[in-house]
Amino acid sequence: MASTGPPQSLKRSDTSLTREGDQLIITPLGAGNEVGRSCVYMSYKGKTILFDCGIHPAYSGMAALPYFDEIDPSTIDVLLVTHFHLDHAASLPYFLEKTTFKGPVFMTLATKAIYTLLLSDYVKVSKVSVEDMLYDEQDILRSMDKIEVIDFHQTLEVNGIRFWCYTAGHVLGAAMFMVDIAGVRVIYTGDYSREEDRHLRPAEIPQFSPDICIIESTYGVQLHQPRNMREKCFIDVIHSTISQGGRPSVVMASPSGLQSGLSRQLFEIWCSDKKNACVIPGNVVEGTLTKTIINEPKEVTLMNGITASLNMHNTKIISPKNCQSVEMYFNSEKRLAEKTPEVGETVSGLLVKKTFTYQIMVPDDLHVFSQLSTENISQRITIAYSGAFGVLKPRLKQMFESVESLPDEESEGPAFRVHEQLIVKYESEKHISLHWRSDPISDMMSDSVVALVLNISREIPKVVVESEEATKTEEEKNKKAEKVIHALLISLFGDVKFGENGKLVISVDGNVAHLDKLSENVESENEGLKERVRVAFQRIQNAVKPIQSLYLCLSSFPQGCVLLFDANARSRML
Repeated sequence: MASTGPPQSLKRSDTSLTREGDQLIITPLGAGNEVGRSCVYMSYKGKTILFDCGIHPAYSGMAALPYFDEIDPSTIDVLLVTHFHLDHAASLPYFLEKTTFKGPVFMTLATKAIYTLLLSDYVKVSKVSVEDMLYDEQDILRSMDKIEVIDFHQTLEVNGIRFWCYTAGHVLGAAMFMVDIAGVRVIYTGDYSREEDRHLRPAEIPQFSPDICIIESTYGVQLHQPRNMREKCFIDVIHSTISQGGRPSVVMASPSGLQSGLSRQLFEIWCSDKKNACVIPGNVVEGTLTKTIINEPKEVTLMNGITASLNMHNTKIISPKNCQSVEMYFNSEKRLAEKTPEVGETVSGLLVKKTFTYQIMVPDDLHVFSQLSTENISQRITIAYSGAFGVLKPRLKQMFESVESLPDEESEGPAFRVHEQLIVKYESEKHISLHWRSDPISDMMSDSVVALVLNISREIPKVVVESEEATKTEEEKNKKAEKVIHALLISLFGDVKFGENGKLVISVDGNVAHLDKLSENVESENEGLKERVRVAFQRIQNAVKPIQSLYLCLSSFPQGCVLLFDANARSRML
């Protein structure tokens, strides 16, 4: 059997890549610019997949088969069948029983049940000679033992290839397969329908976008989408672009292929911004700018002869013929760490578990490699505080290394920023507010600031000295300071208990530290926790000392005197 044109052989070879990253090849062995014998070959990173295995209803015998002689069936890792129709599944018995293919085959339970009935009828009604028959009923029955079942949304893995399926509408059991190889996602739809009827759900929309969409170009129910649906697809592209901060203007380029005019001028202004998009839905003419863009160069030449970076997102629609390979390159390793970490080096990121697979990724890539996404929570708390706002800054500096005042035009009033993570803002004579973006560190910092502010609020009435205040014993002052220190340590570390000989026992994630408050000595097998406790206790001590010294100072003043504090925390005795 010969194929049209001069396609390259798709059998595995050890040819080296001439472009950075790995080459992904998609080749239709059938249904390329034709209706019938759907069969698509895909290879990436040494993994090979075959989507569907149909026949051409208009032909008989070997002529009805996909171009299997273009591939080595023994190298196929897995075969995925979308539904039971002849043009998608009828060459499966031949491929399983009369070729060197030994891999697993997956389809849904409903597809498998109807597959055997439909193909048995196909063999019976085929008007071909025995010599031209591709297979018989015994071949169909033997093929059933080699077919495995997959449920919708069930994730399976074969030889490093992860895949799952969505409902596709169209017919009972029809599925769309999403395949993930090394972080690159490809969805193969088969026939699908978005129309909901009395017995089938419409095709699902995946929770996240694939890198490549291999889509059926003939509609599942042989009906064109309504105009409002086609407009919605186009508007979705625009909305996606705008939501990323791209240009809100939509310009329809003339048939000249962005060669001149206003559309060319706007393209040159927008092409360097990756937030913008350029959709090329049809054919392109050789020698035009659109022909250059579709090859995804890093730079383009502007009309004035200067080169500019091409960062604009391009959407390409490709319709290959049978045995015409489409080659794409994905350097998935760029999404991982730039270098292998050394022993003892700190690695940060999100640890995501999927079945038995663990991945560490940055939060921004979470939606790319999983069905999860990240959200930012902005928190705000209002605290009763009637003291001078300026008093807070020096007290905060005793606990935190970085405390800076914000300009009034930035914060709309007096405010401090603590470690670039927390803002303390003046609201009124009786209230202040804290603002921060929620994360474990910022949450602990906010707890510490709240404890500090509440402690200062409790001390404010003691500024007006009464005679009995001067008679407080040193023991009472120490107890007060002990309570404050204990509360602040709890706000920072959580589990803080009293141990033997007056020591504090601090537990964090299974690690234990023993703090001697008198000698300020910290003992722990975990050096990191030991240092954290030591630094925190030292800063808390510095923050609490002004409270203790305040009692000592006030006790020396005459009875009936009053200390007033202005906005700059300067004291004045009346």
